[in-house]
Amino acid sequence: MATIHLTLAPLFLLLAAIFLSTVVTAQPAAPAPGPAGPVNITAVLEKGGQFVTFIRLLNTTQIGNQINIQVNSSTEGMTVFAPTDNAFQNLKPGTLNKLSPDDQVKLILYHVSPKFYTLDDLLSVSNPVGTQATGRDGGAVYGLNFTGQGNQVNVSTGVIETRVSNALRDERPLAVYVVDMVLLPEEMFGKHKISLVAPAPKSKSPAVSDDSSEDSSKKAGVPSEKSGSGEMKAGFGFGLGLVLLCLKFIV
Repeated sequence: MATIHLTLAPLFLLLAAIFLSTVVTAQPAAPAPGPAGPVNITAVLEKGGQFVTFIRLLNTTQIGNQINIQVNSSTEGMTVFAPTDNAFQNLKPGTLNKLSPDDQVKLILYHVSPKFYTLDDLLSVSNPVGTQATGRDGGAVYGLNFTGQGNQVNVSTGVIETRVSNALRDERPLAVYVVDMVLLPEEMFGKHKISLVAPAPKSKSPAVSDDSSEDSSKKAGVPSEKSGSGEMKAGFGFGLGLVLLCLKFIV
């Protein structure tokens, strides 16, 4: 009996190995990761959690859709500088409401560059950097200027200067950086900007004094009302005196 058990042991081991290999190979393989979906600027900003106003402006101006289309079809990529909700709250009251719809579009386009930039790229880029607003206003520059060193990058518009903070996304084809101030272009908010609409002149009716009218009448050679009445009185007195003189002779 011991001999039979010893000869069956290798057989049991062989059958166990075959069974285990069958179970392992029968398990379904893990699916391979599919291709990444299209980049969506709104989804990136919503994940950040502090860009409600910027998202609303991207939607109302339709620039958000333009970014999604261009960034997923362009080889250059894009870079977006996203102002926080606090940045918009720090604007002077009524700043956005005073802008025309076209100026609102240009303001949002000013926060988008038609090229992908890393933070290191921004430190070495040639200023000014063009934006999506460049050339829309009669060929105006609408550019951004970048300075800094190390890990700190500053952006200047000619009106304001602020720091380019952490990146919400920095992978091609889209880079999204946080800015703590709304980027106000000098072409729209600079001191040299002159309104094309001149204020309507205020109509005033200057009061004309009697003295001025009398002086003007004298200058024009027209007898004034006062001088005319005086002459009438003098003539009436002369005639009355002549009548009285005749009555004396008759009596």
